[in-house]
Amino acid sequence: QVLLVESGGGLVQAGGSLRLSCAASGRTFSSGSMGWFRQAPGKEREFAAGIGRNGGITYYADSVKGRFTISTDNAKNTVYLQMNSLKPEDTAVYYCAAGSGVRFYDPSTYIYWGQGTQVTVSS
Repeated sequence: QVLLVESGGGLVQAGGSLRLSCAASGRTFSSGSMGWFRQAPGKEREFAAGIGRNGGITYYADSVKGRFTISTDNAKNTVYLQMNSLKPEDTAVYYCAAGSGVRFYDPSTYIYWGQGTQVTVSS
């Protein structure tokens, strides 16, 4: 079993930045995938960013490409999502996920999910 705990969410003005963290504990992965998804009110959960556990492969949704950066610190079993140039449409609950495979955008790639952290971007 793997426990994922997100942190770093909050309220920020448009154009600002936030860095989300996701700490994994329990049985850790030596290989596999980590991802960030988000769900806005009244909308389905959508993929934001994914990374291979070795950090060599990253993948982004078009809506966040160039603004968000996903990274991983395997020594700390932590994955980060640096979010810059935030927009009101980025407002959502952000979820961290862990799994295996390279279909980062596919929720079925992921086995474990965190509880989410709220990000609110004001205009």
